[in-house]
Amino acid sequence: MSLPYTLLRHSTKWFFLCIVLLTTLLGGSVCRAALREDTLHITTNIDELLLTPASYSVLEDPTGRLTIQDVHRPEWLRRFTVASQAFTSIQHPSATYWLRLTLHDAEQAERHWYLELLDSHINSISLYQDENNAPIVHTGADLPFNSRPYFYKNFLFRLPLTPDQTHTYYIRLQSSSKTSFLARIRTETILASHFQREYGLLGGFYGVLLIMVIYNLCIYLFIREQMYLRYVAYVLSCSLVFLSEDGLGFQYLWPTLPWLNQLVNAVAPVLLLLTFSYYARQFMDSSERLPQYDAWVRRVVLGSAVLLLLDALVLRSGLGFWLYPLPYTMVCYLAVRVYQRGFRPAIFFLAAHSFVAISVLFLVLRKLGIHTLTNTFTVYSMNVAFVLEIAVLSYALGDKIKAIKDATIRAQERLVKQLRKRQHAQSQLLEQLQQNQQLKDQLNSELEAQVASRTEELRHQSETIAGQNRELMQANRLLALQSAAIEKLNAELQHDLQQAQEARVLSREVDFGEFSQIYPDKEACLTYLAELKWSNGYQCRRCGHEKYCDGREAHSRRCTRCRYVESATAYTLFQKCKFSIVKAFYAVFLLHTHHGNYSSQELSRVLDLRQGTCWSFSQKVAEAMRRREQAPEYDDQESWTKLLLDTHEAGVDDPLVEQNSVRQ
Repeated sequence: MSLPYTLLRHSTKWFFLCIVLLTTLLGGSVCRAALREDTLHITTNIDELLLTPASYSVLEDPTGRLTIQDVHRPEWLRRFTVASQAFTSIQHPSATYWLRLTLHDAEQAERHWYLELLDSHINSISLYQDENNAPIVHTGADLPFNSRPYFYKNFLFRLPLTPDQTHTYYIRLQSSSKTSFLARIRTETILASHFQREYGLLGGFYGVLLIMVIYNLCIYLFIREQMYLRYVAYVLSCSLVFLSEDGLGFQYLWPTLPWLNQLVNAVAPVLLLLTFSYYARQFMDSSERLPQYDAWVRRVVLGSAVLLLLDALVLRSGLGFWLYPLPYTMVCYLAVRVYQRGFRPAIFFLAAHSFVAISVLFLVLRKLGIHTLTNTFTVYSMNVAFVLEIAVLSYALGDKIKAIKDATIRAQERLVKQLRKRQHAQSQLLEQLQQNQQLKDQLNSELEAQVASRTEELRHQSETIAGQNRELMQANRLLALQSAAIEKLNAELQHDLQQAQEARVLSREVDFGEFSQIYPDKEACLTYLAELKWSNGYQCRRCGHEKYCDGREAHSRRCTRCRYVESATAYTLFQKCKFSIVKAFYAVFLLHTHHGNYSSQELSRVLDLRQGTCWSFSQKVAEAMRRREQAPEYDDQESWTKLLLDTHEAGVDDPLVEQNSVRQ
């Protein structure tokens, strides 16, 4: 479209908009919207027109209650929008869409023109002419096939055009799935030749599918190879998908059952996914070559099938289209892995499905409203791709069977060689047996003479061996006693070593590494603290009961009478301690060793903690040391562990203990 024409068109739109606003303010009536579609001009040299979304003006009716009388009202006429600026397809399946199409017949001679909608799954379609309030045609996928004016798989309508006149048509669409506004206007001559060519190609396509089904079914009946039966199921599901997609199934097989047509449209793709996975997994022997990945593929395929059926039959969200890429991608990746492991027919499998992937790309573009590549070849590319796929898969299947046959022949040849070797060995063995029988007769007399002497020798040897066995058993008992003594010495040595280390810790300063050998982790510290705390026996702080059981937390104890829980750190110096108990143990050891004269800065460097935290804890330990020095039983040489049971700040119960008590 040229720039002057564009400027003129936009100027005209603004001019009409000004007129509409002016007449609205003055109380006048408006009979046309400011923004409307371009008028399509039909001339003598035109036999066919492709109607893109830019050819219409669109009105979306969310309620679905507007009639043709309502649409002609000024307030609704103003709401029509050029499709290319607002809608390229049906975006909301629950709404009703009105398309307005304006045609001008510039021909002198009258020709018959037909409007063909390219999507055969639209639920309800009504065609109106501007001057008529009654629909010219009312049909759709929800009605039996004989409701259509022409016996054709797509929706076809006769357009009554008068030469040198302009006609406006309104098309009311309602669909349960997203669909585009693509259509064609053709003369009856072009339409007749198109019918012959299209139905001829589709007949050839379904003929190829039928031949492959019969051929592979016969092979299955002859050789009983289950792979051929799975292949037949896959081809039949492909046929069902195409019969539902191009509308031939509704036209010829179930024309009076629109509900069955909708059910087939929903179930056929899911059935194709299941049969494809069922066939591909056995074709590549994935359960034996990649058992773990095969199990994941099976789970993903079954889960996707359940979600797709739920979306198609119950939810009807239209988002099920995006559930297909994952299982198909996993199956193709399975083929790549199997091919890398030496299975040569997998490359044919990948090549076959590459054709389908390209055709599916064209389908995705049409679903997204991108019609740049939409033409006859891309629309029917999936049919061609499936024919190529079936042919390549048949070759791959034959190649696999041939490989299995060759492997079987080689295995049989190896078996024959082994049988010949075994037969030769058996003949040699028979000769050897005959020779042995002859030698047996010669040696019987000699053996009988030697049996008595040999028996006597064996008796003496048995007595000697029995005596040696008794000596060995005695030696073993001595070795066992020595081993037990050595183990006891090792245990005592280990105990003495541990006592030496503990004594070293209790006597002088050691570094954190040496200290961690005695108290390596939180578990060791809590164990030691619990043993020190309840060394004189357990007694409940609430009721005085002396029997307990283990609490939920490690090393905590619960009273069996009042259910009171007390942790190992409660009523000790480490109650409410905010850092590691191992570092807290070492901090108490350092402060006690230096008699409280250990700076918080140095303690922060040694323990890798904030100086404020170290200062607060050192103050707490210093107060505990002062209270300990004032105790009557205080001894200057006592261990630093006496500070651990300081209970000055234990007036409030342990928060963990209080929480557990409330729960009980």
